[in-house]
Amino acid sequence: MRVLGIETSCDETAASVVALDDAGMPDILSNVVLSQIEEHAAFGGVVPEIAARAHVEALDGIVAAALEEAKVGLADIDAVAATAGPGLIGGLIVGLMTAKAIAAAAQKPLFPINHLEGHALTARLTAPMTGNVDFPYLLLLVSGGHTQMVLVRGVGCYERWATTIDDALGEAFDKTAKLLGLPYPGGPSVERAAAEGDASRFSFPRPLKGERRADFSFSGLKTAVRQAASAIAPLSDRDVADICASFQLAVTETLAERVGKSLARFREAFPDIAQPVLVVAGGVAANRAIRAALDATAARHGARLVAPPLKLCTDNAAMIAWAGIERLRAGLCEDDALDFAPRSRWPLDEEAAPMVGSGKRGAKA
Repeated sequence: MRVLGIETSCDETAASVVALDDAGMPDILSNVVLSQIEEHAAFGGVVPEIAARAHVEALDGIVAAALEEAKVGLADIDAVAATAGPGLIGGLIVGLMTAKAIAAAAQKPLFPINHLEGHALTARLTAPMTGNVDFPYLLLLVSGGHTQMVLVRGVGCYERWATTIDDALGEAFDKTAKLLGLPYPGGPSVERAAAEGDASRFSFPRPLKGERRADFSFSGLKTAVRQAASAIAPLSDRDVADICASFQLAVTETLAERVGKSLARFREAFPDIAQPVLVVAGGVAANRAIRAALDATAARHGARLVAPPLKLCTDNAAMIAWAGIERLRAGLCEDDALDFAPRSRWPLDEEAAPMVGSGKRGAKA
């Protein structure tokens, strides 16, 4: 079984071929990613129009490179999977339309994939490296646009247990970096600066600490960073490093406390599972301090942390191809896939009530 995956939801143009080997284990035959960091760096963030144009220019070549690296042709592919949302609508259109053309020309099934499902299932893709991950498991999804705890019951079966009531964690990292004059992308820049700083210099808040609900909040933390920076401006390199270290410590301790509540809930819901699995996925999962804090939290609750290799935390097409394989094995085929329209918003748990303003739960649209 071989699936071609295409990912164009934001600022990476990616294609990959993933297969199942004779033992039924995942095998990444190719995973080609072209980053657009240089195109967007001058603007301090992703410019949707620039991203979409870059996808148009690069995608055909990226797909050809992925097939060549995998040493297969379209005749050897069993299906095509492409990110259909959520994300920047221009990029989604480019990737999904390309996938539709390939699937129609090669007469292969098409799987429109939820980008978040790709992240959610990555832990099963990396089983040869991180160990088997069986359903159900608990997922912490942390990226530029999402911060949520999700119960993964199976392929296509997700329950959101907690979410951010304001900013996503990745957004907080990016805006902190921009405030401090650090280069884009913000997450890696803050992590590098934090490694040289004194985390005890600034006492930043741990949002929602002690509250019974397991939701997240990072807006107040971001504001505290801005106020601290303004109070001592102009900032020296030492000031920047100390702010980053203090910010990162606040983030790791906040995540540990919040995630601990969901782990306790999982224990109560599934008492027969001897060692629950906590999966962390998304771009922010590449942060080593966050991984260490979550590993310690999982251990305190008798759970095992599974974190994908760093290159599979950020957006890539291998996770999209793997989601296609998972859906193909589960028989979850879309009869009208060629008519599927890209969705800029597409929650994993479509039954969960959305958060409206200040974390108030609103009626479904």
